[in-house]
Amino acid sequence: MAIYKIFPTKDATLYSAYPNMNTGIDAILEVSSTNPSISPSPRAARAILDFNENEIVNVINNKIISGSTPTINYKTYLRLYIAEAQGINQDTTLEVRLSSGSWNNGSGQYLDSPQTTNGVSWNYKFSSGSGAWSTPGGDLRSSPGPGYVELTQSFDTRTTKDLNLDVTTATSMIYNNILSMGTDSYLIKLVDSQELISGSENQPEFKFFSVDTNTIYPPQLEFRWDDFSTSSNAPTEITTSDLTIALDENPGIYYSESINRFRLNVRPTYPTRAFQTSSIYTTNHSLPTASYYAIKDLDTDEYVVNFDTSYTKISNDENGSYFDVYMNGLEPERNYKILIQTTVDNSTMVKDEDYIFKVING
Repeated sequence: MAIYKIFPTKDATLYSAYPNMNTGIDAILEVSSTNPSISPSPRAARAILDFNENEIVNVINNKIISGSTPTINYKTYLRLYIAEAQGINQDTTLEVRLSSGSWNNGSGQYLDSPQTTNGVSWNYKFSSGSGAWSTPGGDLRSSPGPGYVELTQSFDTRTTKDLNLDVTTATSMIYNNILSMGTDSYLIKLVDSQELISGSENQPEFKFFSVDTNTIYPPQLEFRWDDFSTSSNAPTEITTSDLTIALDENPGIYYSESINRFRLNVRPTYPTRAFQTSSIYTTNHSLPTASYYAIKDLDTDEYVVNFDTSYTKISNDENGSYFDVYMNGLEPERNYKILIQTTVDNSTMVKDEDYIFKVING
């Protein structure tokens, strides 16, 4: 598939109210600005995430570009899934910045007693007293200068609170190695006008699932690109909306490191009668170019890959219709279901025929 996900190697929340506290294995990442009645007030929380730079380069070189001249022909989205949100008013805005320098993940959780201080915190990169940030809360790259980006997503009372932000600019900077200060991480905070504001009536709190969650919602860097391909030798395109689609090439169980090409056997449900020596039910057709796939988690019934007119298009070659799925972008030890959407004879339909598979750890 033309959607490939990688997951953080480490993440943590930085709390201004607990400037030496580490939360490296907490199940939650928090981004907030609050004004409690006790000191210190106001307080801020920021989330910091790091993805393996070699993995980013590998995806771009070997999955997207595949040896051709590097071009920006892909999109990258930073995705975090909300666990809890409160105090979100109209035009609450999160920003993603690049933070320079390496840091330790640590083994702490929020409000451990005694407090854990063996990793990154509001004041320090490595542990309490070791590797102080130049500016508490993370060393943000500033403008003008290499690596400066300021990417924002706004929320209001009724919008979904998941973070789904195009960070292609930042990812391409990391890939092209134009940064001059070494390792860079993604740091998520409220915009300056909404963070650490004394007396503010707005106290937004976002709590996202971290990479240490026991759910299917860890943070992810999602690469999307158009891998659609078609052939002049493809089977005849189906023209009736009374069609049957069978999923071929589906052993049902895949290791997380595998890539599978799913092939679709497409035929009219009620084929026109004709005099011929072979069965008309074995003649394969191609789906129209306006055809897409999606993947749902079978237990939660939520889309993990949604229909996308740019990035989940179904290709055609001389053997018929197909699409590729990179299994390491799916959480292992879970069952998934494939759905097909197509438009034929001015009718758009979604085929849900219980095409099920499971991803397991290798």
